[in-house]
Amino acid sequence: MSLNHDHESAGLNRSAALASISAALFLLALKSWAAWSTGSIAMLGSLADTTLDLVASMATLLGVWIASQPADDKHRFGHGKAEAIAALFQILLISISALGIAARAIEEFLSGGRVEAADMGIGVSAVAIVVTFALLSWQRYVIRKTKSLAIHTDSVHYQSDLLLNVAVIAALVLDQYAGLRGADPVFGLGIALWLGWGAWNASKAVLNQLMDHEWPEEKKQRVLELIAHNPDISGVHDLRTRVSGNKHFVQFHVWVDANMTVRQAHRVMDDIEATIHAEFPDVEILIHTDPDGLVDEVGAAGKDVLPPIRVEASK
Repeated sequence: MSLNHDHESAGLNRSAALASISAALFLLALKSWAAWSTGSIAMLGSLADTTLDLVASMATLLGVWIASQPADDKHRFGHGKAEAIAALFQILLISISALGIAARAIEEFLSGGRVEAADMGIGVSAVAIVVTFALLSWQRYVIRKTKSLAIHTDSVHYQSDLLLNVAVIAALVLDQYAGLRGADPVFGLGIALWLGWGAWNASKAVLNQLMDHEWPEEKKQRVLELIAHNPDISGVHDLRTRVSGNKHFVQFHVWVDANMTVRQAHRVMDDIEATIHAEFPDVEILIHTDPDGLVDEVGAAGKDVLPPIRVEASK
């Protein structure tokens, strides 16, 4: 990955994080006024979610800033996992928010309270939908360019905000104009469940990255196929992959002719790297050469996958 590409990605990630902070500050002020005026539990839940949006977006900004720092002597693989840590912090906040909203919704449902000034709450929620949609449009663009996990998690949260604001409007309309008592806390509970479900789904990608989960099988297989095209190697084994932030890593061993010189083997490795980078330009590659047939990893030997050479990926 070039330095220019890294710099561009870092700038885009920071811009997305700053945009989410700005949106959260604006919506926080607007919803605070609406929640105080209407007494709506659904609006209160939306306010709580926006408050955590602000904190989470600040954590995202810090995470993407740390992740953009170059590798150093103590972090030779870079700082990419700072994004995963920031995303994990967001998930924790979302989960706390969901529990708090659910508890308040149940309490309000049992007490039989009603909302006031529904028009104000509906108007505020409509403005929030417009602002959130604009933010999501920019985040989607940044994610396509940078593949940032922290920005993706932030985007998932704001996607749920769209449904949340629609739910607030529905709750206020049903409670105030349709006379359905209890609609507001029921929708508030539904919002809490939706937030919890979103946090659960987002946690999978975060934990996979923190635990160095392997690439998807089809992507690994494609790398093996690219390696297999090189006529100067007789096999591949001990393929390992990982992701750190928006950086991808792949390492493997290849078998070469035992009589090949170091210079010749180096040329073969350069050819393999060029072939992989042609399709996966942002991947950092580490290759170890072995004399033909040597297996020095326990369990590395296995059945042939891509004839005519032996291609094996450790599980």
